[in-house]
Parts: sequence; C-alpha cells; structure tokens
Amino acid sequence: MKKINLVTLFLLALFISSTSYSQIKIKYKIGNEIVTNIDILNEKNYLIFLRPDLVKLSNNELMNISENSLIREIIKKKELNKIFGNINKLELEEEIKKNLFNYKNVKNKDELITLMNKHNIKYKNVISKIKYEGLWNELIFKKYGSLVNVNKEKLRKDLIKKISSAKKYEYRLSEILFEVNKNETFKQKYNEILKYAKINDFKSAATKYSISNSSNKGGQIGWIKETMLSEELIEKLERTKIGQITVPTNYPNGYLILMINEKKEMKQIINIEEELKDIVQFEKNKQLNQFSLLFFKKLKQNTTINEY
Repeated sequence: MKKINLVTLFLLALFISSTSYSQIKIKYKIGNEIVTNIDILNEKNYLIFLRPDLVKLSNNELMNISENSLIREIIKKKELNKIFGNINKLELEEEIKKNLFNYKNVKNKDELITLMNKHNIKYKNVISKIKYEGLWNELIFKKYGSLVNVNKEKLRKDLIKKISSAKKYEYRLSEILFEVNKNETFKQKYNEILKYAKINDFKSAATKYSISNSSNKGGQIGWIKETMLSEELIEKLERTKIGQITVPTNYPNGYLILMINEKKEMKQIINIEEELKDIVQFEKNKQLNQFSLLFFKKLKQNTTINEY
C-alpha cells in the first residue's frame, strides 16, 4: 500500500510540475535575457502597486504597458551592470525604504511587506526595481553632467523681466512627451493620444504613450513655477484652462503636451537669488532628462529584441 501511495504522489507531483511549466511561455529575448509571461505579470502587479489607478485599463493595455516597462528596465540594467559592476550588491535599501513608507503611507517594513503581499509582489524585487532607476539617474549625471550648459546670466535677465510684469502663477502639471514613429504621422499620433486620454484619462495616456521618466507616475511632474518655463510654454498655459491639455510643443526628443491639474498665484515678492537657484536646477534637470532619453534610445537600437 505504501508503494502505491508513493508512486501516486510521485506521479501527482510530476503532473503538477509539468502543468506549471506548460503555463510558462517565453515572450521576449532581450539580448541574452529571457522574458516570460510570468515576468510580465509580475511587472503588471508592480506597476499597479505604484499606480493603483492603472486597474481602470483593460488587461491587454496593462500587459502592453508592462511589457514595455520591463523591456526598458532590462536594457537599462544591462548598461548599469557594465558601469557599476554587480548592481545587486549595492546597498541603497534604507533610502528607498523611507521613500516607500511615505509614498504608500505605512509606518514600517512589516506593514510595507504586508501591503506588497496583497499585490502579489516581493519586497526585494520592488527595492531592486527602484534601485535601478536611481542608479540610472546617477549614470546619466556621471556621463553627461559636464555637458549640461546653463546660461545663468541669461536666466537672471529673463527672471527679472518676468517678475516685472503682471501676476505670476504656478501650475501643477502632468506631461506626455511622445515620439512619432516611421509608420505614422504627427497628426495620427497626436489625435490617438487625445482620443485615448478622453476615453480613459491623462494619467493612463501618459503611462501608455509618454517616453519621459514621468510616465511611471502617470506623467505627473508636480508644481512648476511660471518663472521656470519658457515664454512659449507660458503662452500656451495661459491659453489653457484647468483640466485641459496644451497644444504640442516641439522638443529635441519629441513633442510635449501638458495638462493643467491646478493653478495658483505666486507670491508677488520674489527673492531673485533663491528663485534663480531653483530655475538653474530645473534647467539642469531638463537637459539631463533629454540626455537620458537619447542615451536610452541609442541602447535600445543596439539591443537585439526578439518577440515570440
């Protein structure tokens, strides 16, 4: 009787194992790295953990967004390992953990892990993913920081000119920076984005279409003072109502559209030196973001991506 039970258990275990493996399908090969349907599902869970509003999208759209997100991560991770060595050995957990506590409104690691378990994601995986993004930003700064060119005196003159005129405002903005592919026209892509944003919302459209780093945040870039923006963008924002989208602005990496979430009047008494410091940093970050997009585009072009 024992022999029969042992054989039965063995066959059952073999059946379960073969069934599990039959459900795993290879979806992509990126360089030497294999991506399965399980990897994409895990990425979907991770993105929903960061952006719960993504559940409003259809499963097909969510899976497509998750595929693109995972492909970006793998391409970046490959380059990071070349520059930093084994990035998994780098200790950045404490800083990431504190930011996650604030973002997800939890008090400690145990509460965070409990929340992650509800989303079927692993604590270590989330820490690693956020670490990759932080290291990528560090890489871009090391590689291109010396190429950032900010004309401080011109920015000072522009600031003085701006604050000498009428009331000034600051805007809580979201952005979509989009590219036009070879097989489509600008008008087609722009109308497609507008239609998608109308049916779903701007956040979902940013996640789906934006090539900017803000896409993982639904395009949200927070409060931006008018004094930090170009005259062209200020004029477009002045013609745009709260909740509406600006007409596109031609950027080095594509086309930029902005949505005004909120608007408020700036203080009329402005400390020029403090304001200038913020403007200089904003301009540096903008240039670094442009370098980041160009560098990633180059890496992607040089990466073999096979879809199955």
